Amino acid sequence: MNKLITVIILSLFFSNLFGQINMDDSTVQVIGYWSIGDKESYNVSLQKFKLRETDTVSNELMTYEVDVTVIDSTTNSYSIEWFYHNYKTNSTNELVKKITSLAEDLKVIIETDEYGAIKGVKNWEEVRDYLKKSIGQMENDIKDIPNMDKLLKKIEGTFTSKAAIESASIQDAQQFYTFHGGRYLLNEVLEFSMQVPNIYSPSTPFDSKTTLYLDELNPEENNCIIRSSQEVDSDQLTNTTFEYLKKMAKTLKTKAPNKEEVGKLTNMTTIDSRIHGTGWLIYSILSKTISTMGATNIEERIIEIK
Repeated sequence: MNKLITVIILSLFFSNLFGQINMDDSTVQVIGYWSIGDKESYNVSLQKFKLRETDTVSNELMTYEVDVTVIDSTTNSYSIEWFYHNYKTNSTNELVKKITSLAEDLKVIIETDEYGAIKGVKNWEEVRDYLKKSIGQMENDIKDIPNMDKLLKKIEGTFTSKAAIESASIQDAQQFYTFHGGRYLLNEVLEFSMQVPNIYSPSTPFDSKTTLYLDELNPEENNCIIRSSQEVDSDQLTNTTFEYLKKMAKTLKTKAPNKEEVGKLTNMTTIDSRIHGTGWLIYSILSKTISTMGATNIEERIIEIK
């Protein structure tokens, strides 16, 4: 954080060097102005609520820390290490605690383009092997719990390939770099269609409709606020989730739901981020609301610089 404060002070004197905020035409271009060795640390919280009508059925909270370090750069790319540690949960269930800490001390190398827009995970095989080893160490602890070994195999299946890891295992990084590489005009609303990761079937992404706009320009502090909302195609989401639930029921030897029980699913995600002129994220909150089977599931992830 001290480093960022220094950068903020310098940016007040050398605003032309960064040049992302242009008050003449009310635009901002979000670019990563980073050098090898640059590092910032973040607190991350992930909270999940489940509501039935007005009653809160469950409230789960997980927190962790991540150190983000630029370890390499070329004329058209950055390699950025994400080091995950200090996982905590409000759950008193020992099994949940163990699953929460599967990624403790994990290093993920994110590759971006020259603007800071995410390209993918460079060390995906290392990530796969690390998480597989973590799950292997858990198997002895849960061997007496019926069908839990099969559930862990399902979890393991979410990071067996590069596509799977990039869909399910780096959602915080996806949030972090959401707006990098773009140029935005104050209060101009952009609407477009795009494909988004499908954690149930990484090879077949969902279609979605996205709205995005630049909400604030703060040249005195050299930062901006950008907001977006994204709605996943409801039919695709419903069909894919239904097939996944059937497979899970078969794995756990429980009764599979019918299509009427699942109903029509909706998935709306909003992201609000404050980004510094150097491309470092200052604060971001993602809120995802999924309505299904008479319940509303709300997920909030907050990333905040230390």
